[in-house]
Amino acid sequence: MRKEEDKQLAYEDNISFTDYSLGQEELERIENVLEEDLIRSGVHSVLLIDMAGNIIAQRDNGDCDHDLYSLAALASANFAAVDTMAKIVGEEEFSLLFHKGENENIHFSKVNVEFLLITIFGKEVSLGLLRLKVAEAVQKINDMWNR
Repeated sequence: MRKEEDKQLAYEDNISFTDYSLGQEELERIENVLEEDLIRSGVHSVLLIDMAGNIIAQRDNGDCDHDLYSLAALASANFAAVDTMAKIVGEEEFSLLFHKGENENIHFSKVNVEFLLITIFGKEVSLGLLRLKVAEAVQKINDMWNR
């Protein structure tokens, strides 16, 4: 029984929080990527959040009336739960999540250790196209930080 308790506690040992700072110029470039790569591709709304659930950048098509602050907080908790499930089954991580609804779908993608990209989209956008556009946006965002 003690080994099982130690194993469960080991999952929490890997939790870490890092500090980050974004200047106005970086934030504007990120928002441009979200707009050009995702909103113009038919995505209803896109959020860049930190792992604590804080919204860093957001863009939408003008028709979004969702409670994005609650969504961001729940998304970070969801991602943390799935991260723990990945470890339980022997995976380092599951880097993306997808939830399909009748009218709206949500796609989560890990940008790096500090950030998640959340996209909300409808039936008019295929999952394959979305995954391609998200991968391109994530690469562009990471390239900005790696300069």
